[in-house]
Amino acid sequence: MSSNLPEGDAPLYKMWVNGLEVVAQDDTTIDVLNPAFQTTIAKVPHASTADVGKAVDAAAKAFRGWRHWPAKERAEAMLKIADCIEAEAEALATLLATETGNALRTAARPEAAGAVGIFRYYAGVASEAKGETVPLSAGKLSYTVREPLGVVAAIIPWNSPVAAAAVKIASAIAVGNTIVVKAAEDAPLSALKLSAICNRFLPPGVVNCITGYGKETGAHLTAHPEVRKISFTGSTETGKAIMRAAAEKIIPVSLELGGKSPSIVFPSADSDWAVDGVMAAMRFTRQSQSCTAGSRLFVHREIYDAFLDKLATRLNRLVVGDPLEESTDMGALINDRQYTKVNDYVRCGLAEPSARLLSGGESPRQGNLSEGYFALPTLISGVHNSWRVAREEIFGPVLVAIPWSDESEVLEMANDTHYGLAAYIWTTQLGEAMRCSSAIDAGWIQVNSGTAPGAGISFGGMKESGFGREFSLEGMLESFTQRKSITLDFSNT
Repeated sequence: MSSNLPEGDAPLYKMWVNGLEVVAQDDTTIDVLNPAFQTTIAKVPHASTADVGKAVDAAAKAFRGWRHWPAKERAEAMLKIADCIEAEAEALATLLATETGNALRTAARPEAAGAVGIFRYYAGVASEAKGETVPLSAGKLSYTVREPLGVVAAIIPWNSPVAAAAVKIASAIAVGNTIVVKAAEDAPLSALKLSAICNRFLPPGVVNCITGYGKETGAHLTAHPEVRKISFTGSTETGKAIMRAAAEKIIPVSLELGGKSPSIVFPSADSDWAVDGVMAAMRFTRQSQSCTAGSRLFVHREIYDAFLDKLATRLNRLVVGDPLEESTDMGALINDRQYTKVNDYVRCGLAEPSARLLSGGESPRQGNLSEGYFALPTLISGVHNSWRVAREEIFGPVLVAIPWSDESEVLEMANDTHYGLAAYIWTTQLGEAMRCSSAIDAGWIQVNSGTAPGAGISFGGMKESGFGREFSLEGMLESFTQRKSITLDFSNT
């Protein structure tokens, strides 16, 4: 709930608008909690319609000059940003771990380091916004140029706020756009810090960051008439609302939405490396709060029991606890809503007659883990692909295992979902890898790898997992520029 300006120990983190730190016009704020201890750690402004308007106006004004900066000079500014992020990476990672509950060692530090790479990557490709030429005849030439779109509205999620903010900011400004970032109300602090770093090296108004609730502040932002592009990462249902807002203004939108990704294990992958890969693909060290989590595990019947035994043993070794402790592998879920949701799904899955709990279970009700929103790394076997736990996105560390015997059968199950974001294949046989990669309906498929998307990978979804691509040169060009065709006719002069 919103409150008046803070008193006491919780510091106020201000928004960034037109190169300045600002509070909300009506001085209202939102509490930010540490999910590991359920304590208030900060307050942020609750931006109103007027605050959104100021941010967009600042971005629109800055666009008039920023769009004409040479690509080389934009790249130089972005490299300075990258160097500054690198110098302050530990502070950024600590802030990220504190507000998201993601473990410092296994999740927050890698995310902060990844932001450095993202800015350096887009600085390197900033000059690649090139067009094509078509010689029509002697004295007549047609050519295209790529131009920035204008003000970009970027709405980012709470599960990876630094990575999401970095990729949207860097890919947008590299080609001359300006941006207004709406940070998630549950985890806005690290996005504000990243914006502060950007504003040290960019003209006022190029990067703005506002805070507030999605249904209010986010809706005002996407509806603003000066916004010429919406880039959204979040739930499928909210993505549909974003599309409706974009349709009203007929502006481009890119959506990176939910997922229920399959992870298919062939008999040849009955090895420790595949077990480790399945765990990485499930994003357990981020409490599986990831749209790319390989949460449906299809294991061949020939190795089903042995593979799951090894997997359960490894899961039982994961250390769940304080995100800031170096020994911690898994931190806390983001909030009470997610905590309740995850535990409801655990109970729902285990209520099925054939379900077997191999690891984890419901959250502890006593001890240190009961003080925060902690969930256990959970593995449930004996699951059918039609169950709710196998069809709905849980966004928590609940992995369901489904046996299979025939390749065509497992591919049919893998595609039997309205999502299509990621998929993982575990095999030593090239033919199996190529057939499955071709057959699975997903935007990003990995074979014998379970990494998160990084700079240079064209990342995005199919079906209700969204459309548009990010993290790559192609994503920058297609998502943040528009083509203009120019025809010159000097044949009669």
